[in-house]
Amino acid sequence: MIHNAFNRGPELLASDFDKPGRSDGELQENTLSVEISDSLSEREKVKFTVITKTTLPGFEKPEFKVVRQHEEFVWLQDRFEENEEYAGYIIPPAPPRPDFDSSREKLQKLGEGEGNMTKEEFSKMKQELEAEYLATFKRTVAMHETFLGRFACHPVFRNDHNFRVFLSYDEELSVRGKNKKEFFGSLIKSFGQSTDEVLLSATQKDVDEFFDTQRNFLIDYHSHLKDGTGKSDKMTNIHKNVADSYRKISSELLQLATIDSNELEKFLTKVAEALEKARKVEYRVASDEELKLSDTLRYYMKDTSAAKNLLYRRRRCLANYETANKNLDKARAKNREVGAAEQAQQEACDKFEAMSAKAKEELVDFKKRRVEAFKKNLIDLTELEIKHSKAQIQVLSSAIQSLKDELSV
Repeated sequence: MIHNAFNRGPELLASDFDKPGRSDGELQENTLSVEISDSLSEREKVKFTVITKTTLPGFEKPEFKVVRQHEEFVWLQDRFEENEEYAGYIIPPAPPRPDFDSSREKLQKLGEGEGNMTKEEFSKMKQELEAEYLATFKRTVAMHETFLGRFACHPVFRNDHNFRVFLSYDEELSVRGKNKKEFFGSLIKSFGQSTDEVLLSATQKDVDEFFDTQRNFLIDYHSHLKDGTGKSDKMTNIHKNVADSYRKISSELLQLATIDSNELEKFLTKVAEALEKARKVEYRVASDEELKLSDTLRYYMKDTSAAKNLLYRRRRCLANYETANKNLDKARAKNREVGAAEQAQQEACDKFEAMSAKAKEELVDFKKRRVEAFKKNLIDLTELEIKHSKAQIQVLSSAIQSLKDELSV
């Protein structure tokens, strides 16, 4: 449902798009179901209505309905990233910031050039831009819901206090985006981590072959995902360009038909109508490829980065453990503060072993999760491609038959 899509923005209902991990019927014991039932885009922000149904102990009610903005999703992700207790887990990547500026700029330019277009051409272009805006909005909502779904289905994350506050507190969380100083601090921290990771890789030998193999795989895998995402985006842009070409040719043929009022008028009109139908199908192809392929690749590129961050934290923990061993050796050699050194060494050992055990579970689950996601989305995309191909064949067949009938008259 769209209400003045480019001023107020579209309001999306749950029935407008598929819900990952959505369950119907009564909830079983110890179940947490989270979905974004509808969303509203305003000029400066997007509001997501989050509905939670649960039978988990600790929640005051079995169902909650709250309104959250994008900054609050980022706040939640930061709380997990900064929590030392979750160092051994893959922290779900934050959803992308809603960005509808491009669509709004296109509509503004369209409005400025309205006087130079026919009424029909202006209407077609406006419908096309609204469809583009709505498709982007649906993808944004889906990514925010996927983000929450990752926490909801995780046996540890679902019990986090901040996550429960996010789901159940019925007022705004009053969070803000990072200021320039904080943003610069994040960049410095990221740069420092990258430098530390390079030094660890050059000087440290992993004691577990599993993690060494995983690290090499994730580096290579991330590179392929990045390359695949770029190629997928290029493919969808080509489909959009083809759809736009159909629209331009259709408009020119209609103008030509109005000028040439003889026997070519009906012929040109029918060709223009066929191209307009083909344009709609071509745009649906691009939209589905973005949702099922490009966004999947892009999401797992970020999720792979999150897995690489987990491996970095483990290597840093291993380095701390090795330092504790060295400090213990020095303390014993000097026979000074041996007890404190032994305690520090034991704590470092326990922390490293616990993190390694959790990390191994997370990486095994990551493989299973991404295989299932790619399988599902590629099957969905294949079915949609077949459906659109049949529709395109039907459009062309009908157009050819109609033109034959017109020529035979």
